[in-house]
Amino acid sequence: MLRKILVVALMVAVLLITIVFSAGNPGLIDVDLAFQEVEIQKSLAFILAFGFGWAFGLFCAVVVVLRFVNERRKLRKSLRLAEAEVKTLRSMPLQDAD
Repeated sequence: MLRKILVVALMVAVLLITIVFSAGNPGLIDVDLAFQEVEIQKSLAFILAFGFGWAFGLFCAVVVVLRFVNERRKLRKSLRLAEAEVKTLRSMPLQDAD
């Protein structure tokens, strides 16, 4: 319940900040996309740049986490093999017990 309230409050705060930001940056800018030139509002350009940066950061974090998961899987497999080898070596009788 508290989590839902915090999420809604965060969304309202972001919406208010966006409205204030948009009102504070009136005007249009030209954006050249190499194949087309578009004219958009400054606030929309900033919000899109922020959104793409956030998405790229999230993508990079997911890649790092997947690498760690893969490394952890390999290490667990290696540990299982080493434990199995130790178990078989411990169960073998000693050859030089004179």
